[in-house]
Amino acid sequence: MCARYLSKRELVPGRPAGSGGVMATKVVVLGGAGAVGSQAVRTLAEHGGFDEVVIADWNLARAQELATEIGRAGVTAAGVDVMDPDGVANLVRGSDIVLNCVGPFYRSVKTVLSTVLDLGINYVDVCDDVDVTNEILEWDARAKAAGVTALIGMGSSPGVTNLFAKFVVDQMLDECETVDIFHTHGGEPIEGPGVIGHRFHCMSIDIPMFLEGELRTVKYFEPDGIALRQTFDFPLVGDGIPVFPYPHPEQLTLPRFIKLQRVTNKGSVLPIPYYELTAEMCRLGLSSKDPVSVGDQSVVPYDFATAFLIRERDRILAETNFGEQRGCISVVVTGKKDGEPREFRLHMASASKALGEGTGIPAAIGTMLVHRGKASSAGVLPPEALLDATDFLGLVAQLPSLTSSASTFIEEVLPDGTVKQMPL
Repeated sequence: MCARYLSKRELVPGRPAGSGGVMATKVVVLGGAGAVGSQAVRTLAEHGGFDEVVIADWNLARAQELATEIGRAGVTAAGVDVMDPDGVANLVRGSDIVLNCVGPFYRSVKTVLSTVLDLGINYVDVCDDVDVTNEILEWDARAKAAGVTALIGMGSSPGVTNLFAKFVVDQMLDECETVDIFHTHGGEPIEGPGVIGHRFHCMSIDIPMFLEGELRTVKYFEPDGIALRQTFDFPLVGDGIPVFPYPHPEQLTLPRFIKLQRVTNKGSVLPIPYYELTAEMCRLGLSSKDPVSVGDQSVVPYDFATAFLIRERDRILAETNFGEQRGCISVVVTGKKDGEPREFRLHMASASKALGEGTGIPAAIGTMLVHRGKASSAGVLPPEALLDATDFLGLVAQLPSLTSSASTFIEEVLPDGTVKQMPL
């Protein structure tokens, strides 16, 4: 099964900065110096075709360091606090598109998205918080009225997972029945407080699952959530890895645009002892932001837990001899073709790359596609509603930074149970 590849002209338009009366093109990457944003910046600087790439981050020194490392004309650094709408507006005004990589998104995304809608600037993010996703989807009419395309949840999960499901539904099935999403990653060089905050959030809120044709919720630490725990065999990463119910947005968005009966989402972070320590601290209430008095000191449990986990992660990585970072997302899709049941499994796996590349590079590809007019309409919409999956897969196949480090492929489970692997 072959994707439709974009031409070299589409891959790198190469419009000269300010030459011949043509306006220079500019992208601002919020959180551009972080683990995810920095990978998006590198991809956009090398392949995006933008004349200007602004690395915007609260850590200006790190942003400046990254700009120097990239060393390309037009790549610059700027300091920004995404919770300050005036500061964000001053920074992004005049840009062609904004890519938002600042988590946790339940805190920041509405401030940023509202600002770009007011300014009429196209927008992409990697928002993976389901509760706020539900809120900003309601801004669709506002975006349409402003003529703005806002592509939300364009990372790995959500993002690549949505487009994997859409690809199978569009290309290989007459009708879809189930989409089950699995993901795991770990061993990244750094793990910031925002990632841990997102993880606490995921374990604390109601977790949506689309089951038997209706949206239901389970709780991470209650029997209904525990019953959904299982193991999964991830290519290039490992077999029998535990996965847990995850409140990512696919369970909300896929049923809006694809007729089906089930969408589930389960994931974990490696090493599993580190993930289990995170869960136990959350279960004990150490994710609380209510301060407690310890002697004459006021201590916020959340702050302590975050710092403790960052320290303990290094210890656990060393004690488990974890080795190189790695990660995989897998999407299992079932349905019917010509009246016969079919099952397909799509994987994007890497034995040397993980969260940063797995999220940042797809986000950059989504940004490039929106900027090049490949999105289907204005509005606040997820990838499966805005993008052609073959356009996305075509760019994936042309990016050396991704193809050299990750394997993307599809498997079909045949009626006798054997598995046939095909290129994607």
